Amino acid sequence: MPETEFKTSDVTAISSISRWKNLLYLGVLILLVAFCDPNEGFIAIPLGFILKNKLNFEAYQLSAFRLVAAIPLYFSFVFGFVHDTWNPLGLRDRGYLIIFSVISVGLFLFFAFAPVTYLTLLAAIFLLTCAYLFIDSAKYGLSATLARQHVMSGQVSVLWSVFTALPTVAALVIGGHVSDVVEEIDADQAIKNLFILAAVLALMLAIYGLWKPSSVFASIRPEYPSNDRIAVKLKRFITHWPIYPALLIWLLFKFAPGVSTPLQYYLQDTLNAADHYWGEWNAIFYASRIPIYLLYAMLCRRFPLRILIWIGTLVTIPQFLPLLFVDTVTSALIAAALIGIMGAIANAAYLDLIIRSCPNGLQGTMIMLASALYYVSNRFGDLLGVLLYSHGGFAACVTAITIVYCLIVPVLLLVPKELTAYADLGTAPR
Repeated sequence: MPETEFKTSDVTAISSISRWKNLLYLGVLILLVAFCDPNEGFIAIPLGFILKNKLNFEAYQLSAFRLVAAIPLYFSFVFGFVHDTWNPLGLRDRGYLIIFSVISVGLFLFFAFAPVTYLTLLAAIFLLTCAYLFIDSAKYGLSATLARQHVMSGQVSVLWSVFTALPTVAALVIGGHVSDVVEEIDADQAIKNLFILAAVLALMLAIYGLWKPSSVFASIRPEYPSNDRIAVKLKRFITHWPIYPALLIWLLFKFAPGVSTPLQYYLQDTLNAADHYWGEWNAIFYASRIPIYLLYAMLCRRFPLRILIWIGTLVTIPQFLPLLFVDTVTSALIAAALIGIMGAIANAAYLDLIIRSCPNGLQGTMIMLASALYYVSNRFGDLLGVLLYSHGGFAACVTAITIVYCLIVPVLLLVPKELTAYADLGTAPR
């Protein structure tokens, strides 16, 4: 089995103050990028309710729309590989942030004044997703490089999780209530307001990309020659064994049929919940994870990843069993908190493993491939969930999720031991 490329000599020593400056810069960047996400950011929840309530989409139609609009997400690794190969304006990650944030501003403004139809909304999300993926690849490539070179993959994993969850929670809470307001106003005006606000956020991201703090960028060390041929990079990526168990674990973990479209329709159609309860359910789910993520940030500096990843896996296997006892809106909201808590350690640990498994110089490709697998698993799992829900209810969905999570256990045995043998700020493998 090939050894990991990451060695002790790859580590760049930085002071505690510099490390915190790096984490703060990345935190703000992740926050801005998350708000601009056309699939899970500020506009996602209101858009879903416009499709359901204004365009009268059935469950399978809404699921299919999300599946088609997310096509670029299934090829996220291509955007990541472009990031690892092309250096726009000679600015590397900052070049991607500036160029594609400006493109996003233009797209948001254009579609803000376009008529609201199925095709225009589909085109908007499709094109915005393409621009967003270049931004995302810069965010992940930069943060994964800093994490590996400074041996703080656990802390960066928590940073990704927390600073993605915060805007997601805000978007879900606001989005649910916005959907209630949309019921009383014209859909065209609602979309216009949403897209204009999103354009402002994208502009803020472009401005942020102009900033180049020396505490962050001066500490980054080139890992491979930038003029490596594409074929050489592809071969190096494909032959890097550690990526495979890490990606398979992530794929299995994100397969959760029944907790997206079926749950949304169950809350509204069976439990007679108002639109904002769907946003609140997801907001509680993500918010309940944040304290556990912060706990992981402390634990990852004291214990090797091997211990944390096994604990997280065993706790997350029965994660969705509380859905079997949901029969009121209140019980559903309580279940959301419990489900979020049970899956948080695993989520942080698996991201930690993905960062450690990256081939040198190809962090963008690896992280974006993991992102692609997330969306493939999530979207197709959603379609399967609709089928399971229509025939067997939530019991069938929960059973399927639990079985898949059990399959993570044997895959953990395939992870190279040297990747999980150390804690954050400890000694990297030789």
